[in-house]
Amino acid sequence: MKHFKNLTVIQKRELILIAAILAISGLLSAVFYAGNRKAPEQVVVTVDGKTVATLDLHKDTDMIIDGHGGTDHLVIKDGYARITEASCPDKVCVRTGKIHKSGELIVCLPNRVVVTIEGGE
Repeated sequence: MKHFKNLTVIQKRELILIAAILAISGLLSAVFYAGNRKAPEQVVVTVDGKTVATLDLHKDTDMIIDGHGGTDHLVIKDGYARITEASCPDKVCVRTGKIHKSGELIVCLPNRVVVTIEGGE
């Protein structure tokens, strides 16, 4: 308190204003962080428009998907999902490669299979 005696009224008000701004920004940061936590990333598998599986992207999984006219082999490993084998003639779904970001998808049109990443950023 000894140091505050030498401050003018304007300097004291400035210090109070700075402290208030810091407190408010800390509160807003805490509220923003709590409201914007990332949802867990999931791999959603649909066949002919119906969800058949919802899987954790960060849990290694090996799954055969029975599509409309054939099968697709889905592998989730190290935070990536991909179709490794498919019974369709063009194999576009296999050539799509690995996906891991929210909104990315793999489509096997002949088998009517869609694999989508949801949640996260």
